[in-house]
Amino acid sequence: MKVALVGATGMVGQVMLKVLEERNFPLTELIPVASEKSVGKVINFKGKEYQIVSMQTAIDMKPEIALFSAGGTTSLEFAPKFAAVGTTVIDNSSAWRMEADKKLIVPEINAKELSKDDKIIANPNCSTIQLVMVLHPLNLKYNLKRVIVSTYQSVTGTGKNAVDQLNAEIAGNSDVAKVYPYEIFKNALPQCDVFSNDDYTKEEIKLMTEPKKIMGDQTFNITATAVRVPVQGGHSESVNIEFENDFDLDEVRKILSNTPGVIVLDDVKNSIYPMPLYAEGKDEVFVGRIRKDLSQPKTLNMWIVADNLRKGAATNAVQIAEYLLENKLV
Repeated sequence: MKVALVGATGMVGQVMLKVLEERNFPLTELIPVASEKSVGKVINFKGKEYQIVSMQTAIDMKPEIALFSAGGTTSLEFAPKFAAVGTTVIDNSSAWRMEADKKLIVPEINAKELSKDDKIIANPNCSTIQLVMVLHPLNLKYNLKRVIVSTYQSVTGTGKNAVDQLNAEIAGNSDVAKVYPYEIFKNALPQCDVFSNDDYTKEEIKLMTEPKKIMGDQTFNITATAVRVPVQGGHSESVNIEFENDFDLDEVRKILSNTPGVIVLDDVKNSIYPMPLYAEGKDEVFVGRIRKDLSQPKTLNMWIVADNLRKGAATNAVQIAEYLLENKLV
C-alpha cells in the first residue's frame, strides 16, 4: 500500500502525517510530495526518514492512494494524472467538490456512495464538515427547512503565513507580511476567502452549497456569514435551524450524543460548552448551547466547534482512505 501525500510540508499535510501515524494507517511506503524547492528534503514518519519527491516521480511510482492538500490549481492539474495511472485521489481543495461526477464525502454520512470507479474523491470544506456532522442526523428525524450559519474561523484555515501574521501582531511586530487586508489580532474580519459577484465570499458559498450535496438533500435553504477571528485552535459556528417538524430538546441531545464523531457539551449551569481551546488536536465535532429559538416555532439554536485541521481536513481525508481499504475499493 503506497500512499502519496501531496503538500506534505504544509499545515494540513503535516497534520495528515500525524493522523496517519496515530491511526496506524497500514501503508507500506510513504511518498511525500511538495513544491520543487522542497524536493530532496527529508521528512520523518514513524521514526523513518522519507525524501520528498517531485509530482512526476510520485505519479511514476503509481501509489494506490494520493492524499492531496496543495491547493485547487495543483489539484486540477495533477489529480487527473494520478487517476490516469490507477491512483485514487482524495483531494482537500475546493477544485472538485461541486463537480457533478465527483463524490463529496464525509464518511459518517455518505461513504457508501463510493465505488472503485471513483478515482478523484473530494474532501469537503472544513466548516462544512463540522456543520453537516450535526445537521445530518437531525435532518433525518425532523426534516430541515432553513439553516442560518455564522462562523468564527481560525487563522489556521488560511495557512502558516496567517498564523505567522497573528503571532507577529501579538508580539507587536507590525512589519510582518500581511495575509489579510487588515490586522487580525484584536479584530474580526467578515471576509473568509475572496468575494464573488453576489458579495458572498467563496467560503460562504461553500457553506451554502456543499451540505446539500453531502446530505443528498436539495429541499432546505441555507445561508451563511463567515468571519475570521484571532484564534488558532479551530472553527466555531453559531447555527440557527428551522425544521419542518417539531422537536424535543432532550431528544435532540440524545440523537446527537448517539451520533458517531459528535460530542455534546451542553451544561450551561456549569459553563460547559464547546470552545476551540478544548477542540484543538481532537477529531470529534463538539456541539452545545442547544436551545429553542424563542422568536419562532420549530427552530433550534446551537454552537458547533471542531479542529479545522483535523476533522475539518486531515482526519476526514484519512477516514475516507480507511473506508476505501476496508471495503476493498483500492
